[in-house]
Parts: sequence; structure tokens; C-alpha cells
Amino acid sequence: MCGRYKLVAPTGRVFDEFSLTGLRLNLQPRYNLAPTQDAPVVRKMPHGMPSGRQISMIRWGLIPGWSPALSPGAPLGSGQINARAETVAEKPTFRDALKHRRCLVIADGFYEWQTEGHEKLPMLFEMKDGGVFAFAGLWERSEKGSTPLETFTIICTAANALVGTVHDRMPVILPKEHWDKWLDVEGASVSDVLPLLTPYPADTMTVRPVSQRLNKVSADDASLLTPEPPVQGSLF
Repeated sequence: MCGRYKLVAPTGRVFDEFSLTGLRLNLQPRYNLAPTQDAPVVRKMPHGMPSGRQISMIRWGLIPGWSPALSPGAPLGSGQINARAETVAEKPTFRDALKHRRCLVIADGFYEWQTEGHEKLPMLFEMKDGGVFAFAGLWERSEKGSTPLETFTIICTAANALVGTVHDRMPVILPKEHWDKWLDVEGASVSDVLPLLTPYPADTMTVRPVSQRLNKVSADDASLLTPEPPVQGSLF
């Protein structure tokens, strides 16, 4: 699964890497992006607009338009933060979005937790070159409330050899050469894009421990990337 990730790259670098057009958002560094928070995703420009890609801030946790959670007065939960690559084309929650509403979720690192005794230690996975990358995502839009609500989910698959040392699942990371196909919901069918939902090569990635403060959703600063020093035992 993918329950936390980061995006701290400068705005200009993100816009250049994804060849973005349209509104230029000022992206703030996020060291601990969590479900229910707004995060940047990339989509194709809508019909009637110049061709290209645009960036939007939408809520993490996909809620389909038919969900009871969207009924007036109903509490709005976290939604579906992940979709399984193996079943995404079959599940009613995701299959329409897979056909018509695919997006790229921008990141430059993600976290998984390694269990050691009674502790869960957060581990950060990044690219060896420190670059920005894209998760395969799906999005939905609802007009049921007083204001439109857009939400997204991240597709996950089996872990590669590196991530597998910590967790058995990982987010689908799409190579840059597949971004256009993933976003092209008119030209690329579900059968065209399902083969893209595979583990990313382990030899292009790194892993390292980070601060246990990451366990707190409210924590979001650069010190999260530095693990706490080991506790020294007392001598008697």
C-alpha cells in the first residue's frame, strides 16, 4: 500500500519535469503527505483547451460519485487511498475512473513501515538520482455537495525486491515514457494500460530510515528526513 509520501522538489522543477501548462501553482514542500489532504496531480487539459498537461490540487482518498458518503450531512471519510492493480479494472469503485479519469500523482519519495519488535520504523524510498516521479492515479469528481469535490487514489502492486524487504506492496511508479499513454483516456483503453501497472525496477531506487515523528500526521518539516539517534543503554 501507500499511506504517506513526500514532494519537496521546487515548483519550477516539477513544472519542467511534467511539461505542465495552464495555472502555475506555488507548491509548498510537503514532507508528510497523508490521506484526506490535498495534493498535486497531473491530468490532460480538458476538451476545448489547448493540448498539454495541467496540475490540480485535489483530495487524497477517492470517493466515487455514487457513494453514500457524498449524501448531504453524511460524514466524509478518507475514501479509498489505494487501488489494487490486480483488481482495479473489476472493482465498481475504480473501473469507471480507470476508463475515463486517469492521473499522475507527483512525488519524490514514499514511506513504508518496518516492524522491529514493538516498534514501527518509517523507511523512505526514493530514486537514486533524487528525481521527481509519478504514481499511477485515478480521480473522481462529485457535484453532490455545496461545492464540487475532486478526489484521487494511488494504484498499488506487488513490491519489487527493494520495497519487499519492508512491505509486500508498493505504489505503481510509471516511467516517464508511459505518462502520455496513461493520461490518454481517449486513445488508450483499459487493456492498453493494465500492462503498465507493474513493480518499478528495484535497482533504480534507494531506501533509508527516517524520523519516527513521521507517524504523526501533523508533523511536516525537513527534520522528518533525519532518523533519531539510537538510544544509548545505561551502564551500571
